[in-house]
Amino acid sequence: MEDENLKQKLSDLEYKVLREKGTEPPGSGEHLETNGEGVFKCKACGTKLFESEDKFESDKWPSFKDAVQGNIELKEDKRHGLNRVEVLCKNCGSHLGHVFDDGPEPTGKRYCINSVCLDFDQE
Repeated sequence: MEDENLKQKLSDLEYKVLREKGTEPPGSGEHLETNGEGVFKCKACGTKLFESEDKFESDKWPSFKDAVQGNIELKEDKRHGLNRVEVLCKNCGSHLGHVFDDGPEPTGKRYCINSVCLDFDQE
């Protein structure tokens, strides 16, 4: 989807985070406490990104121990003087958040994802 169409579809904050690599304020996201069985999808294009069974409790941003294989892209991110790994939607290239190596077993990963980047479809 082209950026002009996304600007019309998304809120200002959603667009800033998804397309301009912004970050929502910590603890403010609607999906921080989203529970139940379902799937989290990219708000920009609808690609399935995370299963609810992989979500774990976090106090700042929704966090997942794994992602749907083949639907995300990882990219080195050295912005702001930090050395991180950015998580992108593989289908549309939208910024989702970052992944860290301090998550729970069995993956040891913590996909720290902005709520505004996600839609939740309950099953």
